[in-house]
Amino acid sequence: MTDPFVRPDVRAMLDMLAAMPGPKLHELEPTAARAQYVMMKELADLPLGDLAEVRDLAIPGPAGDVPARLFDAKASREPGPVVVFYHGGGFVIGDIDSHANFCGEMARLLDLPVISIDYRLGPECPWPAAPDDCEAATRWIAGSPAELGRTATSLVLAGDSAGGNLAIVTAAALRDDPAAAPVIAHLPIYPATDTSKPYPSYDLFSEGFLLTHDSMAWFDKGYAADKAHHRASPLLGDLHGMPPAVVVTASLDPIRDQGRAYAGALIAAGVPTVFREAVGNVHGFITLRKAIPSAGGDVAGMMAALKAVIVEAEGHRVMAQAARGSAG
Repeated sequence: MTDPFVRPDVRAMLDMLAAMPGPKLHELEPTAARAQYVMMKELADLPLGDLAEVRDLAIPGPAGDVPARLFDAKASREPGPVVVFYHGGGFVIGDIDSHANFCGEMARLLDLPVISIDYRLGPECPWPAAPDDCEAATRWIAGSPAELGRTATSLVLAGDSAGGNLAIVTAAALRDDPAAAPVIAHLPIYPATDTSKPYPSYDLFSEGFLLTHDSMAWFDKGYAADKAHHRASPLLGDLHGMPPAVVVTASLDPIRDQGRAYAGALIAAGVPTVFREAVGNVHGFITLRKAIPSAGGDVAGMMAALKAVIVEAEGHRVMAQAARGSAG
């Protein structure tokens, strides 16, 4: 096999990380790893930027309130789609702070409200706490409660890595038991879709490309999921009738092939799907836009693709609603 293409700015960041002293994330206790992950965001990602509203929410969940945060480029809106975002971090680290800057950029690029969900993490709260929280929070948002300050006509579910998994799992749950507002699209970014078996990319990029075998084993142990269950490995479930998708992978990612397989399975199931791969980039790039300037183009491209999918899907929803009204 020839050496894979690595972008110059990606190589510079990887070399910098390799030269840094100190323990790796998987060598720390979870609380220390979480603090380090949030601190890294301030060094590696672009700032939040201007928004009209950033507001914390408390959403009723199965084990108490689920913290969330609203990001919006506008102070008020007419009824319309709402984006629900689930952060990455292997189900063990990450929160609404670690991905806040990306959520702000998504709100601006899509011109839609984005609500980030701070679901429970392992090992303190192992699987299925995370999907339970995400489903409950998403159903609450779909109901457009007064506390939200927005009326959701439809939902767009998005997430990266572990959050990409949760976006898929939650979309499937709301397909099978619809909420007050329908899910019209989903955006899994370098998602974990099937941890029940290894894929070729798992060994190809096991070391030296940010996400490693050791860190993935640490995440798996903390999450403690039933890997054969569709709420842990959604690629193993029935994908017919899933909402339209934009699936994004990174070519240097050990879980790249899980994302590729998910996109292919959606297409085989007849689901409208856009597939994009950030060639020469690594897992985690959406929160590394300062350290990897070219990642800004990947983010802009995926958001342009998603915006087109949302416009089409929302148009179909409105026409279907009008047709039902005429028939009644």
